[in-house]
Amino acid sequence: MYPSTTNPPVGERTRWALVAVLAANMLVDALEVSATLVAMPAVGADLGAGAAGLQWLVSGFAAGFGGLLLLGGRLVECLGRRRVFLAALLVFAAASLAGALTDSLAALTATRVLKGFCVALTAPTGLAIITSAVPEGAARRRAVSLYSLFGAAGFCAGLLLSGLFTGAGWRWTLAFPAPVALLLLAAGARLVPRDVRDSGVPGAGVPGAGVRGAGVRSGGLRGPGRHAAACGAALTGAVLLLVYGLAHLAGPGREPARAAAAFAGAALLGAVFVTAERRSPRPLVPPVLLRHGPLLRSALGAAALNGSYVGFLLVASLHLRETGRSPWQTALVFLPAAAPLALSALHSARIAVRLGPARAVAAGAVLAPLGYALYPRAPDADPRWTALLPATACVGAAFALAFTALHLQATGAVPARLQGAAGGLYQTFVQAGAALTAAPVAALYTVGRAPALCLVTVIGAAGACVALGGLVPAARAAAAPPPNHP
Repeated sequence: MYPSTTNPPVGERTRWALVAVLAANMLVDALEVSATLVAMPAVGADLGAGAAGLQWLVSGFAAGFGGLLLLGGRLVECLGRRRVFLAALLVFAAASLAGALTDSLAALTATRVLKGFCVALTAPTGLAIITSAVPEGAARRRAVSLYSLFGAAGFCAGLLLSGLFTGAGWRWTLAFPAPVALLLLAAGARLVPRDVRDSGVPGAGVPGAGVRGAGVRSGGLRGPGRHAAACGAALTGAVLLLVYGLAHLAGPGREPARAAAAFAGAALLGAVFVTAERRSPRPLVPPVLLRHGPLLRSALGAAALNGSYVGFLLVASLHLRETGRSPWQTALVFLPAAAPLALSALHSARIAVRLGPARAVAAGAVLAPLGYALYPRAPDADPRWTALLPATACVGAAFALAFTALHLQATGAVPARLQGAAGGLYQTFVQAGAALTAAPVAALYTVGRAPALCLVTVIGAAGACVALGGLVPAARAAAAPPPNHP
C-alpha cells in the first residue's frame, strides 16, 4: 500500500530473519481486536462500564486504524519506512502498558485509538519492507504468504491468549503486547534496512518525488504534506465523532442533542477533508478511484462484512459473560468464527480465483447474515458451544470465502500506479465499518440482545445485497467476447 523505495541488498539469512520479525509484528497487530473482545466484559466489571462504554475499546482502535491509513503513506514518504516502523512499535508498546495500568475508561480508550494509529503504520509498512528487501519471484511470494498467514492467525492467537491471560486479570491481556513489541523493536533496529529516505537523500527513491512530490521532503510536511496531515486529522476526527453520535442515538444512554452535535461536527470535518483533498496537488484519494465501481462496491461490502462480524462477536462476548462463561470458554466459542480464515489463509486467493471473486464474495456475504440469524435470541437462550456452533461456523466460513475475494475484486481492475491508493481506501472502509457498527450495536444491546442481533443481521444483509449486485457485472464481463472477436 505504501510507496516503494529501494533498500540496499541484504543477505539470505538476514532477509528471512527480517521477514520473521515483520510477520511476528503482523500477528501482534492482528490479535488486538480479538484479545480485547474476550477481555472486554472483565474490563467492564472492574471499571464499572456498560456495553455502550466498552464498545469504545473496539471502535476506538478501528477508528484510529482506519483514520490514519490514508495519511500513513505520506508519512512514510517524508520520514522513511524504517523510522516510521520503529517509532510506531515503540509507541505501540508504551500505549499497551499505559492501557494495562489505567483505571479510567477514557484513558483506556485513548490508548486504543493510539494503538490503532500505530497499527495503521506498522502493518502496511511491514509489507512494503518485505517487498523491497526480498527479491521478486518465489522468495517474495513465500515471504508475503508467511506475512499474510501470521496476520490471519493473529485473530485466533488473540482469542486463545486473551482467554488464558484474562483469567488471571484483564490487565495482563492488555499488557502482554508491550514486551513483545519491545523485543520486535530491538530486532527490527538491527534487521530493518535503511532505505534511501533514511540515508538523508531527500526525494530520492520515492515514486513521484520531484515534480509530483514537490514539497514533500524528509524532516517535515510542506505543501502537499500539510494537506495530507489536514486530511488525516479530519478523517480520524470525523469517524470518532460519528461513533460518539451513534453511541448516544439509542438505548438508555440516548441523548439526541449530543448525537446531533456529534453528527454536525463529523459533517464539518468531512467538509474539511473534501476541501483539503480538492486543493491538494497530490490528494490521498485520487478522484478516479471514487468513480471505480468494483472498488467502491467491494469496499462497501467489506465494510458491512467486517462491521457485522465485529458487532456479532461483541454481542456474543457480552452474552457469554452474562451467562457465567469464563474468558477461556468465550475464546473457545469464538474459534469456529475465526479459525477458517487462518486455516485457509495460504489458499484463499486460489479459492477466490477458482470460484471467481464475485461468486466467492456473494457466497460469503450470504452465509454471514445466515450465521447472525442463527444465533439464539431468547432471553434464556442456551449459550453452550454446541448450541452456538451453527452460527459461529457460518460466520467463519463467510469470512474465509469473502474476505480475500473482496480485496481481489477491489484492486484487480485498478491500474498498477493506483494500487497503493486503492488498497488504502479499501482498508479505510474495512476499519470504518467496524468502528461505526460497534457503537449502535452496543447501544441496542443495553435494550436487549435481540435488537442488537437484528441490527447486525441487517448490516450483514445489506453487505450481501451489495455483493449479489456485483454478480451481474461479473457475469456480463465473463460473457462478453474478446476485443478482437469478429
